[in-house]
Amino acid sequence: MLDSTLYALSDSTRRSILLSLAEKEQTVNEIAKPYEMSLAAVSKHLKVLEKANLITKTKEGRTITCKMNYGPLTEVEALINEYKHFWESRLTELQQFIEQSKKD
Repeated sequence: MLDSTLYALSDSTRRSILLSLAEKEQTVNEIAKPYEMSLAAVSKHLKVLEKANLITKTKEGRTITCKMNYGPLTEVEALINEYKHFWESRLTELQQFIEQSKKD
């Protein structure tokens, strides 16, 4: 699931859509309005986001409404924190090495 989440987040249009949906639920037409692309192209982006479970869609009649799902982002946050811890410890070791080298 993490791979599909990261893939979905790798595109700036999809990230922009998610930021917009974080503010409020929107119809597909409302989502597409600010973009200079076809409704079909926006729908493809929405399918990627839905596959990654980052959005949920509900259909009422002919209207499809999309809503942000924050769940998968906790896994991304955990991965980022893991890397952050890894690099912070390496940088601390490097700093200690440099300080020790100056003393020698």
